[in-house]
Amino acid sequence: MSAKIYDYGKICKSVLSIDPKIRFAGVINERGRLVAGGMRENVEPLESEKDDEMIFMELALRVKMRKEFDKQLGPVNFAMASRERALAISVLINEDILYVVSEPDSDYGVLPKKIIEIIHSQH
Repeated sequence: MSAKIYDYGKICKSVLSIDPKIRFAGVINERGRLVAGGMRENVEPLESEKDDEMIFMELALRVKMRKEFDKQLGPVNFAMASRERALAISVLINEDILYVVSEPDSDYGVLPKKIIEIIHSQH
């Protein structure tokens, strides 16, 4: 079965439009490289560019490790980490990862669902 084709740039822009509290929406490939999207304009990053590279590589590795249990538990729909200064959500798109970072007080009950709806609406 061939992978579905997505417009990653359009997805990232749509995700940023969900809520002004979303700071970052980007697609990371399986090697941990940013291939689309990025920071919202006029938002100060929480980390350095070098830290971003490490975060992206670690995220790609974590996603690969989660796949080890897909047979037993089913594939991951999304993963979320609530930190003191940010809420981070990752959603798999084909072999790539949509990574979204929002303010910590964002609605974590609604945000992942809206992100997944945007991805599914691309077809």
